[in-house]
Amino acid sequence: MSRLHAAEHRSLRELYAAARYLVDRWERLAKRLGEDALREGAAAARELLGELSKRTAEHGLHGWPAAVGVGNRAAGLRRFGDVLLERNQALRYAVLDAETVTTLLAYLAVLADTRGDADLAAWERGWEARMRAAGDRARDAAAAAGRDPDGAIAPAEPGRFGRAGHSLAVGIGTIGEAIDGSRAAARRRR
Repeated sequence: MSRLHAAEHRSLRELYAAARYLVDRWERLAKRLGEDALREGAAAARELLGELSKRTAEHGLHGWPAAVGVGNRAAGLRRFGDVLLERNQALRYAVLDAETVTTLLAYLAVLADTRGDADLAAWERGWEARMRAAGDRARDAAAAAGRDPDGAIAPAEPGRFGRAGHSLAVGIGTIGEAIDGSRAAARRRR
């Protein structure tokens, strides 16, 4: 087996962080939103991390503690932003987490092919397909939120902080709508 290219090395470490981020965020959102698609996708990403650890160890590459720690910290920062979101928004943004992981896996597969490592490329393509399916299920759940418009605009985070954050976001949106609907804004659009 040939040595990892620097682009693979960096991207595999990025995969650790992105998958860890997805696990933490989707597990938390699954509990709050009651979405099985997120719970199942988080479980798949957790399995990906376990296999990734074995695959990269063969190349002397490890994702703990630094790369996985970055994913944990990024998920922690996002928790603050999730307080401002409605249920539908949290679901739609979660789809982007899966898209990041699947695009990274597709890129890594091409890198492995370029280096002549068909085994690693096949493994990465297999996980790309699995994570794409998880993202598709999350996308379907996000779209299905439209069947319950009142529930779709409920706060994504329950409790006092979620309601306060949601109220703040609605207030900011109302101000933005007032500005966009003003005569001054109409003149600027001309």
